[in-house]
Amino acid sequence: VTSVAFSQDGRRIVSGSDDKTLRIWNVATGEVEAELKGHTNWVRSVAFSQDGSRVVSGSDDKTVRIWNVTTGKVEAELKGHTDSVTSVTFSQDSSQVVSGSDDGTVRIWNVTTGKRTALGKFRRIRNVTTGKVEAELKGHTDWVRSVAFSQDSSRVVSGSDDKTVRIWNVATGGVEAELKGHTEWVTSVAFSPKGSRIVSGSDDGTVRIWNVTSGKVEAKLKGHTDCVRSVAFSQDGSRVVSGSDDKTVRIWNATTGEVEAKLKGHTYYVMSVAFSQDGSRIVSGSGDRTVRIWNVMSGKVEAELKGHTDWVMSVAFSQDGSQVVSGSDDETVRIWNVTTGDSQSMFASDIILPDGSRVTKTSPWDFRIFYPLQQPTPSLNSYTQLSDNGHWIMANLRDCCIPSEYRNFECSSIWGSRICLGYQSGRVVIFDITATL
Repeated sequence: VTSVAFSQDGRRIVSGSDDKTLRIWNVATGEVEAELKGHTNWVRSVAFSQDGSRVVSGSDDKTVRIWNVTTGKVEAELKGHTDSVTSVTFSQDSSQVVSGSDDGTVRIWNVTTGKRTALGKFRRIRNVTTGKVEAELKGHTDWVRSVAFSQDSSRVVSGSDDKTVRIWNVATGGVEAELKGHTEWVTSVAFSPKGSRIVSGSDDGTVRIWNVTSGKVEAKLKGHTDCVRSVAFSQDGSRVVSGSDDKTVRIWNATTGEVEAKLKGHTYYVMSVAFSQDGSRIVSGSGDRTVRIWNVMSGKVEAELKGHTDWVMSVAFSQDGSQVVSGSDDETVRIWNVTTGDSQSMFASDIILPDGSRVTKTSPWDFRIFYPLQQPTPSLNSYTQLSDNGHWIMANLRDCCIPSEYRNFECSSIWGSRICLGYQSGRVVIFDITATL
């Protein structure tokens, strides 16, 4: 399970999975209301519209799909991206969808009317019913990791492996600002509630707060000693929370840039963090397979939620703050009671094979984050695998990027720490992974 989200009323959950499906779950009963099929590769990101009537999904099959929650049918298949779609979200009024992709572009799609609007320099707008892109925002020179709308839907922010954050004008499709400063991948971005600031987290270990109007850095938040995986503003905009590979969660004063609390307890990478609506609690999910709920004022753990048997990749609070939902690489979605810490429901995703047998699919990868998804154990030390899209190699529980000029291979063979790739041109290349680790 790669992505989970609550509907605004807290009655439903949507989950996306490596089994190529989305599932809509009834929170009260724990039952599956709908299994949404259509994607032909892993589902990377899912989100509800504000009124809960639609769901949007992004997939490794390079498409964005909009689904009707009541019927479970696809309303639109949005084509245009040329690589995996890693991040999707609705605008506040649900009239538009923004998507970010490994092709280095951010695209805006018109959900409701599909009408043509003014053309910007890098913008192509088409009718959404035809499955064509409404807006293609070009500028990034490497994979886009995270995208988000401002609250008024007038802007989009994107973070990329090209180490930049970009602010886009939705009406014109133009770049309003290119925010430079990070020295490694930008992994997570978010607008403040008022839309005047942006927070970004990076593989360089820093969190930065940017002024949207000036494009300048207001604060560079230092303290993490490893990659920052996830960042978020509190609802009042006074605080920022960040989760890192250094196993900590940090709470920052968004005005002064000072650390208010360093939350310790996780024993492996922190993959996802979120504030409750009232800002009194934080939830975090980790590679240590636990979900933790923290008190913002005291910095103490209120609950350590155990039950997942693999990395926890995505966490979120319900609107009223009474429940937490978590998605894990154990292929389950769990709903937790915040007060008691009990797991109220567990939804499992199985795969039905053509011969009718049932297996539980396990995946050692999550391509949103590009890290091995198995906690180190001696038995896995010699494990080597190619990613499905041919971009990455995992060896000795670490990941290596395959240079772009070597990715379009026709066949491959793995032997120990070596990978042999064959190409249409007749070229054969052998990688010795141990030499790079």
